[in-house]
Amino acid sequence: MNIPSEFDRIRPFEPEELPEAYDRLLGDAQFRHVLSVVYPDVPFEQLAQRMRACKTNLEFQKAFPYHFLGSLLARASKGCDMDVSDVDVNGRYTFVSNHRDIVLDSALLDCLLIDSGFTTTCEIAIGDNLLSLPWVRDLVRVNKSFIVERSLHAGEMLRASKRMADYMHFAIAEKHENIWIAQREGRAKDSDDRTQPAILKMMAMGGEGSVVERLAQLHIVPLAISYEYDPCDYLKAREFQLKRDNPEWKKSAQDDVESMSTGIMGYKGRIHYHCASCIDAWLAQIDTSVPRNKLFDLIAAHIDKEIHRNYRLYPCNYIAAHLLDGDDALAQRYTEEEKQTFMAYVENQIAKIHLERKDPGYLRERLLTMYANPYRNWRKAQ
Repeated sequence: MNIPSEFDRIRPFEPEELPEAYDRLLGDAQFRHVLSVVYPDVPFEQLAQRMRACKTNLEFQKAFPYHFLGSLLARASKGCDMDVSDVDVNGRYTFVSNHRDIVLDSALLDCLLIDSGFTTTCEIAIGDNLLSLPWVRDLVRVNKSFIVERSLHAGEMLRASKRMADYMHFAIAEKHENIWIAQREGRAKDSDDRTQPAILKMMAMGGEGSVVERLAQLHIVPLAISYEYDPCDYLKAREFQLKRDNPEWKKSAQDDVESMSTGIMGYKGRIHYHCASCIDAWLAQIDTSVPRNKLFDLIAAHIDKEIHRNYRLYPCNYIAAHLLDGDDALAQRYTEEEKQTFMAYVENQIAKIHLERKDPGYLRERLLTMYANPYRNWRKAQ
């Protein structure tokens, strides 16, 4: 395929570029160590041979991430499924989802698209702040990721946003790929999931026609991701206290690495993905005379409502909301045993937090809020 050179710095590798990327990966000591941890019983040469046999990015995904995630979920979850009843598996979509886990949100979507009958996975938007190591940058581009450039000055940022928007439109219209992008930059630490209008403004920088026509060309599907347990909840609570105690506190690259590894390996309970209907038909009915900024707010609010109403709620969500909001009707949604189990879980997560001036009461409230907010938003969306 003839891909414009302007996309070379951000796009996934094409099939003809994979052999060189494999050579770089297999020659990197850190990547070889990762392989030895993930596949402790498989000789390196066998893994290298299997990798070099993958002629396309999709073949690589099926040979490596797909099988790894299957075995991971068997250990770290009670199952993972997706409802695709409101979309056509033969279509191509831009999945805009809430963001729970740095790595797994999009990785699990790839697996679920395969299991649901899609003939391809999705190209994944990933921030360059997570790609400081050359082998990680190579690996994500092999794995069908395109790069969101964030470490830029204002003028460069505008050009980078336009390039990314143009690439997303190209990926949908010309490459016939799906796309995954989070509804906001970074994760909502308190699980109060809201779409940033700036994400939609970026998307509308590509394509042709009006704002509504440009967004319709991306075939946006709001995607709700529900984890029963978030392995990173205690890390997020820790961040809340650090920022409360020192507003200038910033996460380090090591913090990102810890979040990635904890999110991947930690226990997640039940996991559910739910696709709402593509918003194209809804967009066609919008009153386009509303001011431009208000238009983006309106579309973001619609995406939010679709995500919120399609959450899968678990006992922990009802318990947390009951404890924080005092709605006694919620007591019918869980058993006393489920409450005791969840409260023991919360205390165990708080015990993992090591801070010089640890505030258990504040940390407990932050953890409960993370589990209460999906219920609160679901209730409002009904």
